Amino acid sequence: MSFRGISRRGCLAAGAVLAISGGSIHRLFAVDREATTQPSDQGGELPTGFPALNPDDVQSVVGASHFNFERVRELVTKRPALARASWDWGFGDWETALGAASHTGQGEIAQLLIGHGARPNHFTLAMFGELDAVKAVIKAMPGIEGIPGPHGISLLDHARSGHGNKRNTSEHRDKARAVAAYLETIDGAGTAEVNAPLTDKQKQAYVGRYEAGAFDSLRFEVAVVRRGQLTIKQMPDGVARNLNSRGNHAFNPSGVDEVRIEFEMNAEQATRLTIHDPDVTIVARRI
Repeated sequence: MSFRGISRRGCLAAGAVLAISGGSIHRLFAVDREATTQPSDQGGELPTGFPALNPDDVQSVVGASHFNFERVRELVTKRPALARASWDWGFGDWETALGAASHTGQGEIAQLLIGHGARPNHFTLAMFGELDAVKAVIKAMPGIEGIPGPHGISLLDHARSGHGNKRNTSEHRDKARAVAAYLETIDGAGTAEVNAPLTDKQKQAYVGRYEAGAFDSLRFEVAVVRRGQLTIKQMPDGVARNLNSRGNHAFNPSGVDEVRIEFEMNAEQATRLTIHDPDVTIVARRI
């Protein structure tokens, strides 16, 4: 079995289809938080989307798994199935709760999730420093080391996160460092996403608010956040997505290579943006 040559477009397109097929373009960026309960025969209210888990709880557990042990424990103790939850942060950038803990090096949270039924993979093994297991997976599935995790984060960076998180035990950190050293010798294991450098002035040219009137006044905000990262989000409550520069005023959302967001320029300022998703094209003008 070989994973070389697998198309990321093929792997991620399904996520983009699901984002559109729900009947609302707004699901590309934000949870629909309108009227979310229905009366039940027992006199109470049914959770959103019952019997599917409440999307607010799903987003909460995946988000908290990046850093908040107590919140994760609260959620999975009440509903263990949330330990297996997966959330689409936008355009098909799917992330499980365990995936979040793995790329942030949160060993304690990862153990808690696994104890409640989360399913570990090679990213988790790299974060925990399980060298023999990582070697075995790469031998069994050549090329898997080059498939990025959530947000486009490499297998090597998962190992580095296990070593770099000071909350982990010294044994854990030493083991993760050994995995990182091994992966540094493997071509493709540390491949980063394409992100052409931009000056502060260049980034500011895109900053602003844009409206796509064809979609019931769908609005986006482009901003520069901490560490100079350029982001886009649906207004008012969408999740900000990092933008990676591909050159010539074109970008892709972090973790989703096949989507393109292109800006049209007038002099030194963007006047509109166009989102090229596999299933839809959205044109939004600066407001």
